[in-house]
Amino acid sequence: MRLTKLFKEFFDSEKAGGLILIFATALSLILANSQWQGSYTEFWATDWGGHSITHWINDGLMTIFFLLIGLELEREIYEGELSDIRNASLPIIAALGGMLVPAGIFMLLNYGLPTQSGTGIPMATDIAFAIGILSLLGNKVPASLKVFLIALAVIDDLGAIVVIAIFYSASISLSNLMIALGIYAVLILLNRLKVCNMIPYLIGGILMWYFMLHSGVHATITGVLLAFAIPFGKSIDKSPSYKIQHFIHKPVAFFILPLFAVANTGIVIKSGWQDGLLEMGSLGIIAGLVIGKPLGISLFSYLAVKFKLSKLPTELKWGNIIGVGFLGGIGFTMSIFITLLAYTDVDMANNAKISILVGSVIAAIIGLVWLKIMLVKPIEDEDTAG
Repeated sequence: MRLTKLFKEFFDSEKAGGLILIFATALSLILANSQWQGSYTEFWATDWGGHSITHWINDGLMTIFFLLIGLELEREIYEGELSDIRNASLPIIAALGGMLVPAGIFMLLNYGLPTQSGTGIPMATDIAFAIGILSLLGNKVPASLKVFLIALAVIDDLGAIVVIAIFYSASISLSNLMIALGIYAVLILLNRLKVCNMIPYLIGGILMWYFMLHSGVHATITGVLLAFAIPFGKSIDKSPSYKIQHFIHKPVAFFILPLFAVANTGIVIKSGWQDGLLEMGSLGIIAGLVIGKPLGISLFSYLAVKFKLSKLPTELKWGNIIGVGFLGGIGFTMSIFITLLAYTDVDMANNAKISILVGSVIAAIIGLVWLKIMLVKPIEDEDTAG
């Protein structure tokens, strides 16, 4: 299976980005529990233009991350795994199962409790971490498995974005929302008129973000909307979508996501923290990530192939899908992001973050060991084979 240049570039940057994310998370945890704890916590809470530094990262810089997700989804739809309905349906249905089953497990354990609002937390997959773990297996990984994981994670993140827009937005300001959507309509019109100059899209995107921020709908949604307004031309190297994805994917992988991790995983681990893992909210998150994700992804994939809605790529076996299902349980970035929206209580949020870290580590280890057993023989991509 031949991999496009942009896909390989995306995979390679996410692979390295995943390893940097691990380092950033470890650094954040160490600093938050060191003698510099007070200064470290206060720094991220520093007011800058009416908002904390953490708020600017989460609502501002993370919009660029969502722009990248949207551009990657657009690329997949036009020329990637999602361009063929039979190929597209498998990761789409798998992602659906990977969202519904973990959410169902969490809701089963937390219905009627104060933690109920965290139902969306175990639904998400962290692309960078998942690819980072998969990359540890080297050339044993078939190209089709890489593509399946990317497509699954991108669709999964899109689902998380929809969940954020519907369930985790504040009270809606219709005037600001209508202005934001009006700007988006203008950008779509420019797309239809085949305007390829990036300046109108960037200016429009910034304005749309400003009004979306004040609309009550989470501002990061702007990133995904803008991605689908940016033209995707047939001449890939000259396509505005290609150019901007090529330009931002390294800053996102090597700067924005690690910065997000450093700012949001500075969890002060108090004595008796392990007791919090036995609370229903924590159990729901861990069970959702470690059990719900692989179960939902594998079961829905099997049913899709069984009822001939999809086909299993020839290079893959069901054991590979189960392994990817466990890697899908690495929630991290998106799970922490939803945690910040779901819980205003500091202790509840901290318990959720610890549970996300625990669940993600367990899922990563199981997924890595499982795939190491399943992928016995090294496989070379066509590109490297000659």
